[in-house]
Amino acid sequence: MLDRQIADRIRVLVILSRPAVAVLFALYVALGLAQAGHAEDRLLLAGCLIPVMAFLLCSVCVNDLSDRAIDQVNLPGDRNRPLVTAAGSRELVVTAVVSATVALGSAFVLGPRPGLLMLAALAVSAGYSLRPIRLADRGAVAALALPACYVALPYLLALTAARSAVHPRDLLMLLGLYIGFVGRILLKDFRDVRGDALFGKRTFLVRHGRRATCLFSACAWTIGSFVILAATPRRTPALVCSYLLCLVLALMILRVLAGEVGHRREEALITGAAAIGRGMLILQLAHLATDQAGWGALARSTVMGALLALTLAQAIGMLRHGPTTGLTVASLQEETTASRGARRRPGISGREVVHVEGDRPEEVADGRQSRVLEDRRGHRGAVRGRQ
Repeated sequence: MLDRQIADRIRVLVILSRPAVAVLFALYVALGLAQAGHAEDRLLLAGCLIPVMAFLLCSVCVNDLSDRAIDQVNLPGDRNRPLVTAAGSRELVVTAVVSATVALGSAFVLGPRPGLLMLAALAVSAGYSLRPIRLADRGAVAALALPACYVALPYLLALTAARSAVHPRDLLMLLGLYIGFVGRILLKDFRDVRGDALFGKRTFLVRHGRRATCLFSACAWTIGSFVILAATPRRTPALVCSYLLCLVLALMILRVLAGEVGHRREEALITGAAAIGRGMLILQLAHLATDQAGWGALARSTVMGALLALTLAQAIGMLRHGPTTGLTVASLQEETTASRGARRRPGISGREVVHVEGDRPEEVADGRQSRVLEDRRGHRGAVRGRQ
């Protein structure tokens, strides 16, 4: 029994860390080390991953606590959101505090600069989710502030942990990574548009509609890709061709997403685009690592071709089948099942109409100015009947 509880707690922590986001953080850490010339320093890589992953866990807990009501509309029953599936908020508070302490302490172990970076990132993360600042409700500001935590922190923390000097080429690389991530993070709002509109969360998508969002994303993705290539030392034709092919495919996906598509198709397009974005980061990392290792041109081209093929295969699989997850939390499932017969959480019930404001409201979400929200957790009348 005790072993099962421990296993369930570990699964909760894995889900809270958002495995896909954790991989993204790890890639930015590795890119920071590679940019500093320490692509093969595994001990330093492990030392940098500890504060970065602790920061991610803290940020996710704070965000889930602040967005609880919105997630109950956007993601009902989603096991990747423990608060939505009946987990207690007290455990998340404790997890957030412990994670912040570990992140700050382990960052200062790496040096004063990584420690100060972590302190600033924790402040930005808190301001992003918590009132009275709550940058998450401020539309374009949120899309610009979030990459400061998702990109700048892991990249600069690893870079400053490896060497004290920060060169102009390092900042140019950071700029390209930042702009590219801004273009990709806007696509996240498609999944959350109903709850965001209902609770007055003025995201870029809610304000400007899907066409403008996809156009902005395409521009940022394109500019970011070319800036990264410009900042890359000794770039090879294999890297340039692979990058451009991925960019073209990403732009094609955004073009389809800008039109009227169903929810399932929308999910598939967004996850396909995310797979391409991760693949481009892996291609960049492989180039830097093989360059520092002194590999020959043929070997490097072969590696680039193999990574490109894997990226395209994963993206095509996502486009055909959509996202899947194998993570489950047995304890949360049992608590949710038991709670269904005893109580209902306050939230959105019945049928409500959301009117989205903006210059072109007809382009928001599925192209209609108003949307009817169905409560998947039951009807209010049924609950009152049981009471």
